[in-house]
Amino acid sequence: MIDLQDCRKEIDEIDDEIIRLFEKRMKVCEDVAEYKIATGKKVLDPQREQSKIRNLRAKAHGEFNALGAQELFQQIMAISRKRQYQLLTEHGVEEEKDYEMADTLPLENVSVVFQGVEGAYSYAAMRAYFENNISSYHVKTWRDAMEEASAGRADYAVLPIENSTAGIVADIYDLLTEYQLYIVGEQHVRVDHVLLGLPGVCLDDIKKVYSHPQGLAQCSRFLEEHPKWETIKEINTAGAAKKVHEEQDKSHAAIASREAGKVFGLQVLAENICHNGQNVTRFIIVSRNPVYVKNADKITICFELPHASGTLYNMLSHIIYNGLNMTKIESRPIPGKNWEYRFFVDFEGNLEESAVKNALRGLQAEANRMRVLGCYAVTME
Repeated sequence: MIDLQDCRKEIDEIDDEIIRLFEKRMKVCEDVAEYKIATGKKVLDPQREQSKIRNLRAKAHGEFNALGAQELFQQIMAISRKRQYQLLTEHGVEEEKDYEMADTLPLENVSVVFQGVEGAYSYAAMRAYFENNISSYHVKTWRDAMEEASAGRADYAVLPIENSTAGIVADIYDLLTEYQLYIVGEQHVRVDHVLLGLPGVCLDDIKKVYSHPQGLAQCSRFLEEHPKWETIKEINTAGAAKKVHEEQDKSHAAIASREAGKVFGLQVLAENICHNGQNVTRFIIVSRNPVYVKNADKITICFELPHASGTLYNMLSHIIYNGLNMTKIESRPIPGKNWEYRFFVDFEGNLEESAVKNALRGLQAEANRMRVLGCYAVTME
């Protein structure tokens, strides 16, 4: 019978030799980096790596070992590139960047656009984020808000991007790739939906309930208790309250905020109707100006990948290897490319940090397309 301890001893000896050879290889890779720094040659040479992998696979015995050799050396090469990216940063070789750092953002005497009407949660997010001395106005759709900011008619636009109950606002992610705007801030707003109706009505009078689809989803359990009510989707919650006010039909109600009820003269028919008592919506503040503040601690990027096995893992490894904390990842289909996706990633950090620079350098080099959507600070209500 084979002695297990003898096997383990032999594995330890082999591992020690692997470490010695790995470090020897990394030293040569550092020499390669020095050459590339001096000549301006790119770190990633995909044709060279693919040829190398094919040759190494052919030297292995059996398909299992060939596949293992491929995975092993793909990782070794990826680690080598990460070290080369680090050396580029250490030598002060900077990537071109659009962003400028500022002590603070101008939040007074500015123009701000939001989607919806007064009383909407976007309005509440705007009031929470900006100083009182601003000029604000509303538009009908999120695209309209992006257009206003993109054209320079508004300095900032306020847009919802995620709710803790209903999930992401997918359209906003798509719009962020369509417009050359930058996330400069994030505001969290607690969602406190109530059921609003005309003065003097009661629950027994209600037949139709208006709200934004997410408002309906967030209060679905309450609505299930009233199966005879017809639910009707509106473009936003405050718009639903406005509709009830304008129609003056006692059988109509809206799921919206208390503030919307005050704005449109409606009474609260039911409260605490969200099944998640900690329901929060994240709003982003976008601007034409690529700027970030000194205390910014969050970065959002988007990227597209080659349609090949392992590419997403390789991209995310740049974030992991540099010790950055990824807080979110989302994917959206790429229009016109069946079964191909664009990825959106949030991670903690600031564009001034070396680890962030290293990660972004690798991401930029190895993605089909990569864009930093913003570096910003998060504000809680």
